[in-house]
Amino acid sequence: MHRTTAAMNRQQEHLTRLDAAIGDGDHGANMARGFTAVDATLDGAPPAAASLGALLVTAGNALVAVVGGASGPLYGGAFRALGAALGTSPEVEAGRFAAGLAAALDRMQQLGAAVPGDKTMVDAFSPAVGAFRDAADSGADFPSCAEAAARAAEAGMRATVPLQARKGRAAYLGLRSIGHQDPGATSTAAVFHALAEAAGAAPPSP
Repeated sequence: MHRTTAAMNRQQEHLTRLDAAIGDGDHGANMARGFTAVDATLDGAPPAAASLGALLVTAGNALVAVVGGASGPLYGGAFRALGAALGTSPEVEAGRFAAGLAAALDRMQQLGAAVPGDKTMVDAFSPAVGAFRDAADSGADFPSCAEAAARAAEAGMRATVPLQARKGRAAYLGLRSIGHQDPGATSTAAVFHALAEAAGAAPPSP
């Protein structure tokens, strides 16, 4: 999580500029504050909560508690769904993590009612999940799966620029939302970039 927090702090101003164009302008601050709180919470977690699944559930709870707007429940719900899917196993292989990511995406879509093409974080999350799953199904190791997911998230993020927003505050702008990169997709790409870095892969530059 430390890598994700570092990424959100690095990109805080960038996310703020993106969100100022089509949203409330607070996405950068919300993400930096939320993941900083996640780090603090996990650093204080007891050793008994050391399984990856348990840590992810704890991280999701912190995001829901700290992050305002829609991003807190969406990210928090996704992290909690991923953690619940991974369970208490001390080691997680690529196939199981792929199933967990699918559960996280499903939860995010249940909460936000967004689909690919709506110009939301789903536009980066969905292709990342698909790329991770496809790599895992082909027998790739975890770092390779994570790298594939990061590259797919990056491509999905960039693909939001020509889209017209159909969900969230940006949807109220109608055609004026076209030409802007979605901030939620951008922070999602940062999360998958951090995952790839943590796995020892070589993700694309954020």
